[in-house]
Amino acid sequence: MEKLNFSKILKDFSKKNIAIMGHMGSGKSVIGKIIAKKFNFKHLDSDREIVKLEKKTINNIFNNQGEKYFRGIEKKIILKMLNKNDIIISLGGGSILDKSIRKELKNNSITIFLDVEISELIKRLEKSNHRPLLKNVSIEKKIKELDIVRRKYYLLSDIVIKNAISPHETYKNFILKFLSLNEKNINS
Repeated sequence: MEKLNFSKILKDFSKKNIAIMGHMGSGKSVIGKIIAKKFNFKHLDSDREIVKLEKKTINNIFNNQGEKYFRGIEKKIILKMLNKNDIIISLGGGSILDKSIRKELKNNSITIFLDVEISELIKRLEKSNHRPLLKNVSIEKKIKELDIVRRKYYLLSDIVIKNAISPHETYKNFILKFLSLNEKNINS
């Protein structure tokens, strides 16, 4: 499996990169790093890139400049990342709500949605103190609200993977679904 020529497959799809989306806590960064390492691609995480550019934490940006400012920076960074070749991109959970990001994803990326049950997300996020959207709210209620708005866009992904077992199992499922997608592309 590791001998796949990932770059060639992306080119066969007329795509530049792979973008991973899903709710906060769905494992986008962990899985992105694994895929990137296995295929010798660079991994970029939109939130990390924002922190590097702004020299502030996401919490700090939300607290001092607000969510609207954050989304503007996020959009600029993601649109730039989506034009790069041979990279794995872990997207911020809410970035999919931006129409221009969705358009660039469709044009440039093979997209993956890491689907995690809400009950599992709640367990993963309970102790998190660095997620501004979860400050002073019911985590369950907030995740359900976000899911109602975002899921329809997440489900448009080329590959949907349940991410509940382990990162290794999720990676294996990604490879199987990626090969299946490639097979369909070859035969079409």
